[in-house]
Amino acid sequence: MRSALGVMLASAVSVFVIVAVWFWTYSPRAVLAAPDTVSARQAERLPAAASAKSTRALADEVEVTATIAARPSTVAPSTVASSTVKPSAALSSPALPAAPLQPKAACANADALGVSRVVEIDTTGGPGFGFEHFKQLDFLADKEVVLTFDDGPWPGNTPAVLKALADECTKAVFFPIGKHATYHPEILRQVAAAGHTVGAHTWSHANLNSKKMTEQQAKDEVEKGFSAVKLALGAAPSPFFRFPQLQHGPAAMAYLGSRNIATFSCDLDSFDFRAKDAAQIVNTVMTKLDKQGKGIILMHDFQKHTAEALPTLLGRLKAGGYKVVQMRAKAPLQTLVEYDDGLVKDMKLPTVSARALSNVVQTVAQ
Repeated sequence: MRSALGVMLASAVSVFVIVAVWFWTYSPRAVLAAPDTVSARQAERLPAAASAKSTRALADEVEVTATIAARPSTVAPSTVASSTVKPSAALSSPALPAAPLQPKAACANADALGVSRVVEIDTTGGPGFGFEHFKQLDFLADKEVVLTFDDGPWPGNTPAVLKALADECTKAVFFPIGKHATYHPEILRQVAAAGHTVGAHTWSHANLNSKKMTEQQAKDEVEKGFSAVKLALGAAPSPFFRFPQLQHGPAAMAYLGSRNIATFSCDLDSFDFRAKDAAQIVNTVMTKLDKQGKGIILMHDFQKHTAEALPTLLGRLKAGGYKVVQMRAKAPLQTLVEYDDGLVKDMKLPTVSARALSNVVQTVAQ
């Protein structure tokens, strides 16, 4: 009897153990137990403004917002005139490709003036810019400016202008004189290396609208100037041109149009070549700018007072809420071979010496 009861008790215990093991190992409770890792909460979308700011930061705080065509009929008004065009809108049009962003070092100045947007210029047909003479293409929004400099490159002054621009991480358009480019090619290369746009300002700063100037002479001044800039840079310049003294002759204008070269006047002239000091330049520019609200500013990197005024002027622009727009060309200018070759010949560049270095240069004291 006792033996039977012992067997029954042992059997019950065995069944209980088997059920308990199954329950904790294979039952649904094991499946529903909390996992070792917790799924992350889905990231929230950034507000539109914050998202755009993040994108600009990755693109060096520069936004290609529009392209400007030679003929207004090919561009929707909102694409040209508005400063709020979204990058995707500009990039989506196959007829108006956006300019590629050029990589560069991040700006060391957290409070720099910078560049608010970049516009690409289709120079087909020779469009004109600057309300002083050309009122067709009004692409700047209120509080937007384009910085331009004529007559360089020049020792001391142009490097000082470049430093002021670099300190504020902003960009400009330079219109060098051909002769000056051949005098100081290393300075002009610094201008291009800093990411500025380089056009041309004739070969010798001649007045192309003078009664004594023939059409052929005007053509020579234009083409030789561009060829000189190309020779100095070692690369083709932008098809951007500014007439000396802003003297626009009809024949020369027609020729530039046939060469698909954009002509630049200005919206306000700094008259820095007349200024007695840097302060006068700053006051002249800001007085005109506060009245007009925006514009292409004409200055000269040839002038010492301009180089001295620029740091203060850029600071005043920043304080006044103005933003810099960079202009660059859709394609470089194809210079004419006869002017390229003729310039090299006229300059009578020395032939490479065949003598050994030791026969030419010797250390006589150290």
